[in-house]
Amino acid sequence: MRIGIIGAGAMAQTLAQHALKAGHEVMLSNSRAPESLSAIVEAFKCYSGTAEQAAEYGDVVIIAVPLYAYNRLPKEQLKGKIVLDLLNYFPHRDGRVAPLHDSDITTSELLASYLTGSRVVKAFNSITVQDLASDARSIGASDRRAIPIASNDEEAKTTVAKLINEFGFDAANGGNLADSWRFERFRPAYCVAANKQTLEKILATTNRDTVVSDGHWIHNRYV
Repeated sequence: MRIGIIGAGAMAQTLAQHALKAGHEVMLSNSRAPESLSAIVEAFKCYSGTAEQAAEYGDVVIIAVPLYAYNRLPKEQLKGKIVLDLLNYFPHRDGRVAPLHDSDITTSELLASYLTGSRVVKAFNSITVQDLASDARSIGASDRRAIPIASNDEEAKTTVAKLINEFGFDAANGGNLADSWRFERFRPAYCVAANKQTLEKILATTNRDTVVSDGHWIHNRYV
């Protein structure tokens, strides 16, 4: 499979490494020229391009940019593509986004409202880059961690769930995009290390009044 990645920070690079290890082809992009990624391309044995090129290249396109940049994404090139959404809302960085601040919509619904025609799947927003690099395990491992996933497109959701599995994690069903608030910031499932059964139980028992402190996952590991 070809995987395009818009963004080239630590999360993007770690996901690229997982994808390459699983046998996929990868193109990274950033807000600068593709040549700025030459050292990474040489080290990883992958490709670099513009955001538009990465969007065109990928069967799955990973969005690994700050939320404030969501409306700069190449929407025409992303039409019809499976878009793996990592966006999280940080008001101090992204500015106040009223629909998110008031919990009227989820971050993925905001992205989907801009990327009309794209097949948006929420995943990998609720794991730290350190854990993403270190917590991958083989299938059946007793301490295999789960990643929450949500989408309105079941076929796209299945495709991303297979990638999650190949990357060394189980996929925990988080419902559709409107349900994905259950693993956004300040929710018990956000960044917590848990197996599939435990994580799906956490998701199922989370309601709008269930709020935890930032960094709660540091003191709550279930695997």
